[in-house]
Amino acid sequence: MTAKLLPTTVVGSYPQPDWLVDRQLLSKGVARVRLDLWRVAEPWLEQAQDDATLLAIHDMERAGIDIITDGEVRRESYSNRFATSLEGIASGKPGEVTSKAGLATAVPRVVGPVRRTHAVETRDMEFLRRNTGRMAKITLPGPFTMSRQAVNEYYKDDDEMVMDFAAAVNAEARDLEKAGADVIQLDEPWLRQDPPAAKRIAVKALDRALDGLKAATVVHLCFGYAAVVKGEKPVGYSFLGELDACKADQISIEAAQPKLDLGVLKELSSKKIMLGVIDLADPNAETAEIVADRIRAALKFLPPDRLVPAPDCGMKYLPRELAFAKLKALADGAATVRAELG
Repeated sequence: MTAKLLPTTVVGSYPQPDWLVDRQLLSKGVARVRLDLWRVAEPWLEQAQDDATLLAIHDMERAGIDIITDGEVRRESYSNRFATSLEGIASGKPGEVTSKAGLATAVPRVVGPVRRTHAVETRDMEFLRRNTGRMAKITLPGPFTMSRQAVNEYYKDDDEMVMDFAAAVNAEARDLEKAGADVIQLDEPWLRQDPPAAKRIAVKALDRALDGLKAATVVHLCFGYAAVVKGEKPVGYSFLGELDACKADQISIEAAQPKLDLGVLKELSSKKIMLGVIDLADPNAETAEIVADRIRAALKFLPPDRLVPAPDCGMKYLPRELAFAKLKALADGAATVRAELG
């Protein structure tokens, strides 16, 4: 990681241009299976995605963000591109899961052993590395979350399936490290959905997924995209302190929108904390001073060399102008506190 105090970063995604994706279709939910979101025909799609990625990189650099991503521009969602590329995932009719709120969602069906047979995001990382001199992060869906976003029609033991997802993630992560990733982040929002299963297998699966990596590693938890999860969010995580035992260098948590009690940071005494200080449900950009106040509040519970300020979650559902303004406030607020710390 960079030696800079309070280095700013993003969780992963950045708004995709309207000319690239159908944002009305995108707004209907988080895709678990492949959708047809793209407005550009296949012969020109990769070139269009490259151009949109350059816009995302430029915006993050212009805002002053220290550790950037490719904006996940080539993805329909944070998870479906990687998950549906794996062997053992049916390519035809999807399965279906029903949320606690009674919402039915199409998800992949696991019909055989889950295996990674080819690189999925390596070109993405190589493109990012060629086009920025800043520290570069790339994200992958975590093994526990992918297992909860699928219908198991093959494994007798769900934990065996989770571990096979973990092995697939590890193979991809090793190639991403070779491609120049400074930071590799696993997105695991579903850890809080099933605490008994998470306590049984999540740390073991995360350690398998992160095995052998020399790049800095992050596990991201959140309560869901603000644009998708309506109403008030929980004010605490049901599975957090247990992550202090995993191999990840950092734990990323959402704090601004749910007004999280920052006392929970004491549960992660061995980790750096990537802390959400940008509320993505707020239709207005924070001021630098609001961000600085949120950072100061966190510094009551951990030293500055363990804090990485960030947005709560990915920014793909925001208007691009608002996303940029929020990132600029993030960078400026961190700079304010950095100056105070000398």
